[in-house]
Formats: sequence, structure tokens, C-alpha cells
Amino acid sequence: MFDEAVTEGASRYKAAAMIDVSERTLKRWRSGCGAVVEDQRPHAVQGSQSHQLTHEEERAILSACNRPEYQSLPPSQIVPLLADQGAYLASESSFYRVLKKHQQQHHRGRMKPRRQVPEPTSFTATGPN
Repeated sequence: MFDEAVTEGASRYKAAAMIDVSERTLKRWRSGCGAVVEDQRPHAVQGSQSHQLTHEEERAILSACNRPEYQSLPPSQIVPLLADQGAYLASESSFYRVLKKHQQQHHRGRMKPRRQVPEPTSFTATGPN
């Protein structure tokens, strides 16, 4: 679309504004031979990874973490216990990622939860003595 607009006489600046991308970005996207390279924007829609966890695997991780015998343990202890039973669902980091995604990565265990400590009150220097 950009190339068509430029060949029909539109300026590069206006053609880039028409597709809502800066002209500098379009220059960066083109390689030395003029071909368009892959989209490098961080927020661009990317394809799914081949090794990404499926929904069934995520549900299996959540059900394992929510079992009564594991519900008070962190993933760093759940994964080895499951491995001792001969069950490998995912890595420890995947457990943490799935729990965070489903907002279950909160306080787990018998220790007291982290408490909010108020900001210390102190004197602030506003000028010289």
C-alpha cells in the first residue's frame, strides 16, 4: 500500500502517515536491497510459540497447585514432589508463570504474609542551614 501510494505520486511522508507509521520506521523496516523485513515492533501481534503450554496443560498445573496437599506450598516445592511421584507437568518457572497469569501467585505456605510497612517519617531538607 505504501509503495503503491508513492509510485502514484504521493510523498513518502504522507503515505507513511496514511498507514499510521512514521517514515523513519518504514526506512528501518526495509533492508539494504529494498525488501521489507519482518515486523520488529514489540507490540505487534506475533504468532504463537510451538512449545507454548496448551490450555489443558495450564489447567493441569492449576489443579495440581490447588490440591489440598500442595495448596500451601510454593512451586519450588510442588515440582520436586510431583517429580518424586513420577509426574512432570512443567518446569518450576512455568508453574510460577501460570499461577501469575491466573492471579494465584500470592502468599502460599505457613509463614506470615508480607506486611505493608509505612514510609518512615523523617525530616526533609528544604534549604541550607
